[in-house]
Amino acid sequence: MFKTILFPIDMSPEAQQAAHLAIDLVKQHQSQLVLLSVVETGENPEHPEQASAEAVAKLLHQAQSLFEQQGVQSKIVEREGQPAFVICDVADEIDADLIVMGCRGVGLIEEVQQESVTTRVINLSPCPVLIVP
Repeated sequence: MFKTILFPIDMSPEAQQAAHLAIDLVKQHQSQLVLLSVVETGENPEHPEQASAEAVAKLLHQAQSLFEQQGVQSKIVEREGQPAFVICDVADEIDADLIVMGCRGVGLIEEVQQESVTTRVINLSPCPVLIVP
């Protein structure tokens, strides 16, 4: 059912929690897994820890190693830009069947919806999005 699963990751605990579900889905559907992390550009990045290309590259390689320890092979993609737009662009480019991502919790609250990467991805994604709270 899911040939290609896109798993956008950042340095949040929510992304780490979502990793377990991504592993289960990849194994269950024998999917290709693509790990994506975005180097945030601009003067005031939403997540300053994601503004360093070196930190993002390190995060991706650590995540790839952790997935390999669970028997899951993955491809890594590193891009620059605004996370929600990059996530949706990459999903379209790789013809993803599903995006699995963590949510910090505030992203789905009505008052803060405009500020949420999660909400933007849900609204712009070319494929279904599975949010792991």
